[in-house]
Amino acid sequence: MRAGITAQALRRHKWALLGPTVTQCVASTVITMMVTTAASLGAAPLSPAQRAAVEATSVPEAAVAFALIAVYMAILLVGVTMNLAIARQLRDIALLRAIGATPGRIRRSVALQAAVVAVPAAGLGYPFGLGAGHAWVGGLTQHGVLPGVVAYAPSLAVLPMVIGIGIATSVLGGLAAAVRPARIRPARALTEAATRRPGIGAPRALAGAGLVVAGVVLSAVVARQAPERAGENAFFVMLAMCVGVGLLGPVLLRGVAARVRPFSRGIVRLAVDNVAAASRALSGALVPLVLVVAFALVKVASHTTPAHRTGLREPAGELWTDYSGTAVYCAFAAIAAVATLVTGLVGRQRDLAVTRLAGGTRRRVLAVVAWEAVLVTATALGLAAGIAGAVLVPVLRSAPYVPFGYLLAGVALTAGVVAAGTLAPAVALTRGRPVHVVAAAVE
Repeated sequence: MRAGITAQALRRHKWALLGPTVTQCVASTVITMMVTTAASLGAAPLSPAQRAAVEATSVPEAAVAFALIAVYMAILLVGVTMNLAIARQLRDIALLRAIGATPGRIRRSVALQAAVVAVPAAGLGYPFGLGAGHAWVGGLTQHGVLPGVVAYAPSLAVLPMVIGIGIATSVLGGLAAAVRPARIRPARALTEAATRRPGIGAPRALAGAGLVVAGVVLSAVVARQAPERAGENAFFVMLAMCVGVGLLGPVLLRGVAARVRPFSRGIVRLAVDNVAAASRALSGALVPLVLVVAFALVKVASHTTPAHRTGLREPAGELWTDYSGTAVYCAFAAIAAVATLVTGLVGRQRDLAVTRLAGGTRRRVLAVVAWEAVLVTATALGLAAGIAGAVLVPVLRSAPYVPFGYLLAGVALTAGVVAAGTLAPAVALTRGRPVHVVAAAVE
């Protein structure tokens, strides 16, 4: 029966599983890139002096650290995207529970879905990782960070490890996402599937608030460490806060909508109401969005603030290494955010069609989606700025400084990510006749 449940879910909800697939593919790309880079450095024909110079750059340690961070992020982001995918299956799960499927059987089916998705995603990420690793090592040598004799050496032996990590992280993320859907009573699950429950339970609220408070406390602890150690641990402080924000996401989005609603009219009012109604689906995108912005702010400000205060710039090679690594992980989180937003919007395809049948033109529907994107972008930027400030102020012991041009670029890129996950798919989903969409949903 379990294999039948899994096969049916994979057939019926292909688009819902797009998020976990894309996220795992990107995670496998990053892991392949970092592991093969570390292996290439170990196999390079370096003299003792060159080996010591490479060790002094901390690139080998950074590659290993980046690979571990990619594993943590994969578990988190696959869990977020799988949560949305399982939400699309809530009605099916309720019916299966009603006819005798146990919670354990549902959890195993979800884990099997995650594992089935992970294998091709990891296999696809492997060649992309080889290309990214070749480009990164080439950049490190061109900027003088590594000796010219270091050459990138791709290894097929890494592929089984990447697939294994992909399966493990996907299963862990899937099991985390399946906890509540597997335990919920069938009648309540059917009600939530029909009404799109916007609220969160007390355990989730307490966990979210606890993680945010823990992040603030940990930032004070990190501030007392050596600068190198503090920089390494700052990521995990941000991760705790971002997960907490994600858990509290529906409450935060509804709070933003409630503050904006009195000042809105027409299309903007409809967008505000939609954000409040779809707060659970949209909150999944807050984790990668807030993470990418906060991570970039912390990394950039940790370099620009000391340079602004002292007038001394760090070596160009070190800056390039840190910024290039930051760009890799920002791209990872940004792609996961786009996949999450696309998954959520595909789940609302029937709602968009019903709006058009009720008299809304395609242009007005797209305008509503655009205003929803503005609200999500503003919320993510505000939360990320708060998290970055909570991390930076104790570590820097002063107000962080980020050039205005960098801030403007960050806002533009964040808006572009949200638009790519909302407005772009909305354009594609509203091309057909709405009556056909509604009829297909009923069937």
